[in-house]
Amino acid sequence: MAQNLADRFADYALDTNYSDMTESAIHETKRRLIDALGCALGAWDADSPTAAERVAKLSRSDQGSRSLYGSMTSPDMAAFVNGILFRYLDFNDTYLSKEPAHPSDNLAATLAAAEVAGSSGKDLIAATVVAYEIQCRLADAWSIRAEGWDHVCYGAFSTVVGAGKLLGLTKEQLIHAQGISGNAHMAMRQTRAGELSMWKGAAFANASRNGVLSTLLAKEGMTGPAPIFEGEMGFFAEVSHGEFDIPDLGGKDGADFMLPKTYIKYWPAEYHSQSAIDAALQLRAEIGDISGIASIKCETFDAAVEIIADPEKWRPKTRETADHSLPYCIGVALADGEVGLPQFEQERFSDESLLDLVAKIKVVADDEINTRYPESIPNRITVKMNDGSEHQREVSYPRGHVGNPMDDSEVEDKFHGMADRWLDRSTQDSILERLWALDDQSSLSPILAEFAKAK
Repeated sequence: MAQNLADRFADYALDTNYSDMTESAIHETKRRLIDALGCALGAWDADSPTAAERVAKLSRSDQGSRSLYGSMTSPDMAAFVNGILFRYLDFNDTYLSKEPAHPSDNLAATLAAAEVAGSSGKDLIAATVVAYEIQCRLADAWSIRAEGWDHVCYGAFSTVVGAGKLLGLTKEQLIHAQGISGNAHMAMRQTRAGELSMWKGAAFANASRNGVLSTLLAKEGMTGPAPIFEGEMGFFAEVSHGEFDIPDLGGKDGADFMLPKTYIKYWPAEYHSQSAIDAALQLRAEIGDISGIASIKCETFDAAVEIIADPEKWRPKTRETADHSLPYCIGVALADGEVGLPQFEQERFSDESLLDLVAKIKVVADDEINTRYPESIPNRITVKMNDGSEHQREVSYPRGHVGNPMDDSEVEDKFHGMADRWLDRSTQDSILERLWALDDQSSLSPILAEFAKAK
């Protein structure tokens, strides 16, 4: 009889350790942590994480975990606050497959668990690689958004496995924790449909919160429903509406780890728009005066049309909608010649002259481009001018994609760009020095404490 999936995940967590890590997996974990913590600083004064921090302060704990703002709270609430900080700007890493994912969202859970457990940097690296592995393999296996469920549902399992490894759960406890988290915390896809709310950036943070809570409960003896995937009313029956298998997991039988296959973002927008932004910025330099634009056509793949080109995206009313809008991202790239945090401020995405340009954009799925996704993310933009001339550019591998990766200095530059408002350079350099030497750190607390210096 085949082993139940939750049992396999539990075995994998317990059997995979720092000594099994490849040099690439170790180095890329450090890069993802630097990137996520930079994104957190970029979101430091945003409405969503500051609201979560106020709630977290209602739960104080001398033996808990630290939110990046500096308060000691329960581990699950620390994961919630930090998870929103990582995700708010839509600037943290991505993995595209049958289901898209932002795997560095898992860091909120592994950091919270690592601190309360007194784990080392090596422990954190191993647990994070394991969490990435579970989420990315699930994303490869099945698309649940087609069934009306959000991709963060897979985080109900990846966060438990990563946090549970750090907290020293037994195999039986890890299975129970997956059952508690998976049964109680499935998220509807409405989070990412139509006009988007603040919850878009909080949904996986909530999966992290629930994953950590479920893990703590299982450690204290709470049992959970099983088998959570294969049961008559389990995940396969009620969520995916179909059964799937997971191939060999990273580090076993020669299989590569998934973490190095994920992508770091170069622009603060939903990943399917990254190559379109790249193409539009290249065209901006070529076109010059945008007042002569008659029409703009973006040929793309089905997932981009489904996720970031529904009708509300032509006139975004929230930041969350703007950074998930393919036409807006193209339009603002052409208009401004850059796509950074200022392009997603209310004043900019509500500018009527800019929206007039966005209204000229048509987004269509192309059959040939569909065949190349998700190995690449091709977007082809054609701009027709009033004088009849045309300008076209296609990009398949935007900067930061595994096919066109950012180097370490670019990752550091991105961190500094987010951190400069809040931390002096000496503090930033201290954080980076510790993170590049993560496997030499006996505790995560000194790194996390540096963020409390933010002003």
